[in-house]
Amino acid sequence: MTETYEGSPQRYDVIAERNVMLPMRDGVRLAADLYFPATGGRKQNGPFPVILERTPYNKLSPKNVLKARYFARRGYVCAIQDVRGRFASEGDWYAFAGEAPDGYDTVEWLGTRPWSTGKVGTMGDSYAGTDQSALATLNPPHLSTMIVAVGASNYYHSSMRQNGALEQRFLVYVFRMAVTSKEAAADPDLRNELIRLFTRSMPDIVKRFPLKAGATILRRLPSYERWALDILTRGEYDDYWKKRRGYAVSEYYPEHADVPSLYLGGWYDSYARNTCESYMALRRIKQSPQYLLMGPWTHGKYEITYAGDVDFGIEAQIHYLDLKLAWFDRFLKGMRTEVSDWSPVRIFTMGTGDGRRAVSGAPGEASEYPGRIGHGGVWRSAPDWPLPGTAFTPYYLHPGGGLSPDLPADPAAPPSRYTFNPRDPVPTLGGGISAADSVMRPGAFDQRGPAGAMGPSDTLPLNLRADILTFQTGPLPADTEMSGPIAVHLWASSSAVDTDFTAKLIDVYPPGADHPDGLALNLTDSIIRARYRNGYEKPEPMIPETPYAFVFELYPTSNIFKKGHRIRVDISSSNWPRFDVNPNTGGPLGVDQEYRVAHQAVYHDSERPSHLVLPLQKGRKRSRS
Repeated sequence: MTETYEGSPQRYDVIAERNVMLPMRDGVRLAADLYFPATGGRKQNGPFPVILERTPYNKLSPKNVLKARYFARRGYVCAIQDVRGRFASEGDWYAFAGEAPDGYDTVEWLGTRPWSTGKVGTMGDSYAGTDQSALATLNPPHLSTMIVAVGASNYYHSSMRQNGALEQRFLVYVFRMAVTSKEAAADPDLRNELIRLFTRSMPDIVKRFPLKAGATILRRLPSYERWALDILTRGEYDDYWKKRRGYAVSEYYPEHADVPSLYLGGWYDSYARNTCESYMALRRIKQSPQYLLMGPWTHGKYEITYAGDVDFGIEAQIHYLDLKLAWFDRFLKGMRTEVSDWSPVRIFTMGTGDGRRAVSGAPGEASEYPGRIGHGGVWRSAPDWPLPGTAFTPYYLHPGGGLSPDLPADPAAPPSRYTFNPRDPVPTLGGGISAADSVMRPGAFDQRGPAGAMGPSDTLPLNLRADILTFQTGPLPADTEMSGPIAVHLWASSSAVDTDFTAKLIDVYPPGADHPDGLALNLTDSIIRARYRNGYEKPEPMIPETPYAFVFELYPTSNIFKKGHRIRVDISSSNWPRFDVNPNTGGPLGVDQEYRVAHQAVYHDSERPSHLVLPLQKGRKRSRS
C-alpha cells in the first residue's frame, strides 16, 4: 500500500500584532510582527508551532507579509523580526553584530508563550540565513528546526573575504543598506541623496575604491561606515572575525544546535561554498538529519530557471513556500510530507541541454527566455556530499596551454608568464555574486564583452588579454560529469612581495549554428592573496622571483561537459570589481595608495606541477531522481 503525503491545509484567517517589542538581554528591544491563525475574526489560542525569520530588510515588506500570512493560514504562528538597528527595532546596526544572542533571546521568548507548542523553526535567506546559524551556535532549547538558505558558514573564508581578498560587493551592499537606514528615514534629504548615489552613481563610486573614512556620504551613518572600513582593512583572520557574531559560525560547530536543518543554495550563488560546508560539517557531528539542496540559481532566485546567459529548463525551479511548508509540517508538526522521503542531498546537475539559443515565441525551444542558451540540467538525489564514489582527479597545466590528467614530463619546462597591472585589472564577467547588480551581474556568461557597467566595452574574448593564461583540454571524447568541491594547486612566483592569483573554470562549447565562435561559460572561480598562502592569521611576504605553492578552493559546482566540449581554466591575478585589487606592494590592505606592476610566472614542469583537482563522476546515470 502506497503511503500518502500530508500537509497543513489553508484553514484559518490571519490576525497580526504589529511591533511587539521583544526584550534582549542588554535592554535593547527588537520589533517583531506576530501573525496568528484566526477564525471568525478572533485569534486562536493554539497552541501552535512557531516559525521565525529575523531580517534587516523590513519585516513589513510585501514579500515578508505574504509569507507570514501563508504560514498563519496553515496553523503556525509566524514571527517576522527587524534585526537590531533596522526599521522598528532599537539599537545601532553593525552587520551581524549581536545576531547570536539576539536570535537566542527571540527564539526563547517565542518558545515560552502560552500560544506556542514550544517548538520554534527558523527560516530566511542571505542575511536572514546567516543569523539563524549564528543563534544556533548558542543552542537555544526551543529551537527545533532550521531552513538556512544561502547563508554563511564563515564570512572571512568565503564571503566578505575569500582566501584573503575582499569581496567588494559588500562595499556596494553598505550603500544599499544605507538607503533604508534609520538615519535616512529621519532625514529626507539624506535619503534622496543616498537613493541617487545608489541608483545612478555606484559604478563611479566603485571606480574610486578603496573607501576612505569620511570621504563618502557614509560618514553620516557612522556604524555603517565603520563596518565597511573594518571588513576592508582587517585582512588577518583574528578575533574580529572569530567572535560569535555571525561571521564565523564554523568556529562554533561543536556547540551548534543539533536540530533537523536544510541547507539551501545555488551553484551561481555567492554562498555556494558556505552552504555545502555547513552541511558537510554538521552532517558528520550531529545526530539530527541534515539536508543539502543545491540548484543552478543565482542568489535567492529559486523560482527562476536562468542564471546570466543560460537557461536550465522549467524543472530547475522550485516552489519555495510549498517546500518550506513541507519541511515545517514534517519537523514542527510531525506530519508525513515529501520531506519524509528525501535523500540527504539533492542537487541539480547542469549541462544536459542542447546549447541552442532561444528565440522568442518559437515552440519547442530549450529555453523560454529569448537569447538565452539552453544549458539544461537534471535533478538527482544522493546519500551525501561530496557524492560517494567521486574520483578526485588531478588535471595538470601544460606548456602551450594544455590541460590533462597526464603529469608534465619535463623538469626543465619554462613557466608561463604574464604581467599584472593593478591599474588595469581583469573585469568581472559573471560568477557567484550578489547584492551588487548595478556594477556586476551574477551567473553564467560567455566570457567575452560587453558585461554591464563595469565590464569590457568590446565584444572580444576575455582571455585575449595579455594578463590571462588559458589552459584547456582537447575536445572531450564522451560526456564528462564534474560534481563536487574543486581545488587549485598552483605553483607560481612574482616580482612582487605580495600579489593575487585567480582561477576560473569554464565549459567551452564548440562552434555551432547559434554561436559560430563557440561559447566559454564560466562555472566557478576564486582567488588567493599571496601573503596568506601559509595561513590567514599571519601574513608572510614573498621573496621576489621565488616559486611558491598556492592551494585554494573554487566554489563547488555540478556540471556535465558534453562530448566535444572542453574543460578550461583561466589563470590571472585580478577579477575586478568582484575582488579588491592587490596593489602588489605588501602594504596595509585597504589603505595603500601605491600601485606596482607585478611580473608573474606559473609553473607546469614535473617538479612544480600546477593542477586542478576535479571531482569527476564515472559511470553515473544522468536520469532524474
